[in-house]
Amino acid sequence: MWRMIFDRRGFLSAMPALLASSAVADAEPERKTRFYLVEQFQLEQGSQGSRIHDFFSKGMLPALDRIHSGPKIFLEAIAAPHMPLVTAIIGVESVGQIWDLQKQLLADKDFNHAFEQWEAGDEPFVTSSTTLLEATSYSPEIVAPEKPAGAPRIFELRVYHSPTARQRRALDARFAGAEIGIFHRVGVHPVFYSSTVFGANKPNLTYLIPFDNLAAREKAWAAFGADEEWIRVRKESVERDGQITAVIDLSLHHAMPYSPIR
Repeated sequence: MWRMIFDRRGFLSAMPALLASSAVADAEPERKTRFYLVEQFQLEQGSQGSRIHDFFSKGMLPALDRIHSGPKIFLEAIAAPHMPLVTAIIGVESVGQIWDLQKQLLADKDFNHAFEQWEAGDEPFVTSSTTLLEATSYSPEIVAPEKPAGAPRIFELRVYHSPTARQRRALDARFAGAEIGIFHRVGVHPVFYSSTVFGANKPNLTYLIPFDNLAAREKAWAAFGADEEWIRVRKESVERDGQITAVIDLSLHHAMPYSPIR
């Protein structure tokens, strides 16, 4: 989002899709967080990592905390196609709120000073990408703890790309039906489920799962793969709808100590 503030051309080109998605979301007044902005920065080894974390922790996050109470997650990859990789995820209630936050950040002197320091000297990153996700109807709300306890958790980001919209709907039906219940039974508790409004590999289901550590992740997924109900549900799904995911992308991250959700 901080990049879009200073270069809005890419964001503006996506507005028709955003407005259509927003119209659907507006029909769900009970939902608080409707969208997630996901910005990822590919870095080089060296000073870029410390500089971006300084910007996030000392500039971006304090400014956001003053104007926005929604979810904020800051991650650094431990296993991803490109490393180093830093990810920021900001939850918002509406597309209009994105514009409001941009205006307020542009007027924030401390934020602008931190941004200028981040960009001073060598390039601050190699490349960046922005994705807008829309929360599914069955996505939980993220609630930031008043005092995060313990060490920052591991977060697994999973993206399931479906070949067609029909298969994407079948994927939603499977998750909203039995799959989430199985997840919870074996120790998989995603903090959100979403679909991409603009970004790569549409249509897809994108979700983010915290684990206490890598051992907990391995144990949970092993239990899921061996679960008798899951084996039955998956078999029935394939027989009814075929293979409803063409590509599964996953990456592992650890939450940064300054991340409100960690």
